[in-house]
Amino acid sequence: MHIRWHPEAQLEGGEAAKFYGERQPGLEQRFLDILEDAFHRIRRRPQMYLKVAGDIHKCKLPRFPYGIIYRAKPAAIEILAIMHLRREPGYWKSRSG
Repeated sequence: MHIRWHPEAQLEGGEAAKFYGERQPGLEQRFLDILEDAFHRIRRRPQMYLKVAGDIHKCKLPRFPYGIIYRAKPAAIEILAIMHLRREPGYWKSRSG
């Protein structure tokens, strides 16, 4: 299944990876690997994760305080946000319209 990114979600993922890379060598790649693994799990079973609003789901990342906010459509997974789980929980809702 194809993944389609909201432009702001792509920036969030890149900024989070950069933040971790500046904190500790190799941590950026670990974050990206865990993010990629989560995308594979979402592709296999998109309905598996908790619904947070309507048809929008959240997949929490292990070992990092981030989650993937997404919508599963018949032809694609739409990534709405790569959200820090301890900050402004509903900021992404304007992207779901």
